[in-house]
Amino acid sequence: MTIGRKYVRHSDEDICGIRKAAKAAASVRHSLSGLVMPGMTTGDIDRIAAGLISAEGGTSAFCGYRGFPGNLCVSINDEVVHGIGSSSRSIQRGDLVSIDVGVKLGSCIGDTATSFIAGGGEPEDDVKRLMAGTLMALEAGIKAAVPSARVGDISAAVEETAKRYGLGIVREYVGHGCGKRLHEPPEIPNFTSRDKGVTLRPGMVLAIEPMLNLGRGNVIVDRDGWTVRTKDASLSAHFEHMVLITDSGPEILTWPKM
Repeated sequence: MTIGRKYVRHSDEDICGIRKAAKAAASVRHSLSGLVMPGMTTGDIDRIAAGLISAEGGTSAFCGYRGFPGNLCVSINDEVVHGIGSSSRSIQRGDLVSIDVGVKLGSCIGDTATSFIAGGGEPEDDVKRLMAGTLMALEAGIKAAVPSARVGDISAAVEETAKRYGLGIVREYVGHGCGKRLHEPPEIPNFTSRDKGVTLRPGMVLAIEPMLNLGRGNVIVDRDGWTVRTKDASLSAHFEHMVLITDSGPEILTWPKM
């Protein structure tokens, strides 16, 4: 592992372990999205996640991280990220549910997120636009993650897509490097800035994660100190993949696809 001031490049041995952790996280994410049903509590989802993570041979990368009390983040409707599972919060049919899964396997981390409608059914047009736009922003960001590009190119691709879909961009929370630690440099904003960021190099592993809102991008944090929600109570969606920078382009580690 090569650690620069603003980036981390992983060795082939590290990448082998990161692949396994990322695959485990993707498996848990995929299973959960099919298991969540109306009437379940977010506490039920947290317990199911703990069992799925254990079945993969791992532990939650989130539980205890900076004091976070859950095994995963489960956020509903206007909650953007970092929602905590609770026995008093039930999922309703038609809720927009976002789950963010982190798995520690050995010394490596997998981190991935998805959003879906609880109970299926046809969402309203605005919700379709939100979910499609957020997923397309993720895909655009991944396509921009090529060697010799810069972090700012990923940010610009995400922002351009978000604007095309008319969505608000959360600015306080961003993507990040990930691999041996949950959060490694560099940070990956979902918007452009004067600082175009570090140059992408083979061996870097990035967690690209657009967090977009139907309304404005402004957010607030609940009294629990964790749950982030939209200030204007608009719906929010969150998708995240871990991507390895290779000589031939980006490789998505957190398969299966959303």
